[in-house]
Amino acid sequence: MKKQKYYYNISSLRYEKVKRNWGSWAMTGFMILCTSLIFAVGIVYLIQKFIPSANEQRLQNDLSKMEEQYTLMQQDANRMHNVLESLRKRDVNIYRVLYESEPIDEDVWNAGYGGSNRYKDLEGFSNTDLMKDLRAKLDKLKYQLVLQSKSYDEIAKLSMSKEAMLASIPAIQPVSNEDLTRIASGFGMRIDPIYRTPRMHTGLDFTAPVGTPIFSTGKGKVVAVEFNGGGYGNHVIIDHGYGYQSHYAHMSRFNCKVGQEVNRGDMIGYVGNTGKSTGPHLHYEIIYNGEKIDPVHFFYNDLTNAQYEQMLELSANAAKTLD
Repeated sequence: MKKQKYYYNISSLRYEKVKRNWGSWAMTGFMILCTSLIFAVGIVYLIQKFIPSANEQRLQNDLSKMEEQYTLMQQDANRMHNVLESLRKRDVNIYRVLYESEPIDEDVWNAGYGGSNRYKDLEGFSNTDLMKDLRAKLDKLKYQLVLQSKSYDEIAKLSMSKEAMLASIPAIQPVSNEDLTRIASGFGMRIDPIYRTPRMHTGLDFTAPVGTPIFSTGKGKVVAVEFNGGGYGNHVIIDHGYGYQSHYAHMSRFNCKVGQEVNRGDMIGYVGNTGKSTGPHLHYEIIYNGEKIDPVHFFYNDLTNAQYEQMLELSANAAKTLD
């Protein structure tokens, strides 16, 4: 049985039956409908906001993969840049010096690539800046690779007429040093081991036991073999021609004499601890046109690009000399 609803009439001070007409019924139905619609819209909104659709999930997965690939591409681009920089260092510090040729101009090497509208097609994306940065980096790498390739073409032409020069110029390490662990001090300002003050160190120090063989680093003629020659101790100087000399100091014994012709790789003596030395080692110098220059750039016959980079780092980080 349907329940009868009552209301309290304050005029008559009595409870009276609630009478419903079609209008009130329509209004009630309308209110219920509106409430249901609002509730439904709210549910749909929450679902769309917090529960991704299958298409959105697929797009999100694709975006994650793209971001992962972008990171890998950035890493590859950085590795290529490092390799190219290593090649350029060799070009500037070795090959151009050997052939007395001007290196690639720094302004040309670092020149901008393309105009302001070059990457217009990448505008309007949420990751536009990232894509522009990677595209610019790759474009610059391509530009620099072309420059370096042309530079090597020029060097190849120069080398055709300078075979004797290549055989003479110092190009190997003076002691066996395959693991690159024997560099005690590099070229540059270093701490003097006796006076404890900064001074210019004009060569490389290779630590090695007394009696370790020392090799001529290029073809040439022995011009000096001196016993206890001051701070250098027992030392040898080889003239390679073309303005180059190599100097080997603190030796224990000699295996050459003044006037002797030597080839690259010939044993000329043994590591020692003579002269102003605080431990067994070879002090090795290269002199070009009377000026002492960094020998670290002249081991290109012995080292790969990776080993050359390691050699540069070891030489730069060493802070104290042994002589």
